Amino acid sequence: MSKFSKKLDGLPSIVIGVVAVSALAFYSHSFYQSLLEEKSNLLSQLETSYGENYSLLRKLDDKEGIINSFQGQIGSIQDTVGVLEKLSKTDEELLKKYSKVYFLNENYEPATLADIDDRFVLKNSTNYFINAKVWPYLRSLFEEAHASGVELLSASAYRSFGTQSVLKSNYAVIYGSGANKFSADQGYSEHQLGTSVDFTTRKLNGNFSSFGSDPAYKWLLENAHKYGFILSYPEANGYYKFEPWHWRFVGVELAKKLHAEGRHFYDLDQREIDGYLIKLFD
Repeated sequence: MSKFSKKLDGLPSIVIGVVAVSALAFYSHSFYQSLLEEKSNLLSQLETSYGENYSLLRKLDDKEGIINSFQGQIGSIQDTVGVLEKLSKTDEELLKKYSKVYFLNENYEPATLADIDDRFVLKNSTNYFINAKVWPYLRSLFEEAHASGVELLSASAYRSFGTQSVLKSNYAVIYGSGANKFSADQGYSEHQLGTSVDFTTRKLNGNFSSFGSDPAYKWLLENAHKYGFILSYPEANGYYKFEPWHWRFVGVELAKKLHAEGRHFYDLDQREIDGYLIKLFD
């Protein structure tokens, strides 16, 4: 028997239990402290790792922000280039306020002209051309009118500088200075643009003086804007006498705006009108 065992053998059992429990508590505390230190180290490593990862995430977000910003700028530039390219291909004369305001010289003519379908042309009419880009809108207008029982016809459409000059001279011989109330001088006629049409019906056969009381005029007032056409010279306009037969293509968006607001083309400032040039054939 060892000396330690002999010493314990002489102690009361309760003391031995206390010693054993104390020893166990000591070792348990030491183990617990070891676990806490290991946990603390792991947390410290995790925080360091999180900080590094967070920093990387921030840098990544910054880079993505810069990339997105550049993409936005590039997209904006591309949009601007697209708009400018579209405008460069659109004849800016098509929305100018002619009729004693702007002047078209003798060399101006539409880039391309199309024949108006014979179904929609007054017999023996010699001015049966229209701006080629306007024709699809005009054709739809004619087709819808005819489907509604209104037999609209074109009495006159595109007229060149020379044709307008001859026409005005003939009117001047017959009506003298009174011709200026209903006929534009060459270079000031909307017809030279190739976007205007003088309408009639088979019944009227070109008798424009009666067009204002014909159902065809009422139909145009209610529907022409849907196809981009507006009445150029309404009652009490400051240019010519009331011409219910004369309609001009200005694009669907502008025509609908004028119709909705009860305004007329020549009431607008030219700068406001020019804003619709980009949408003229949309």
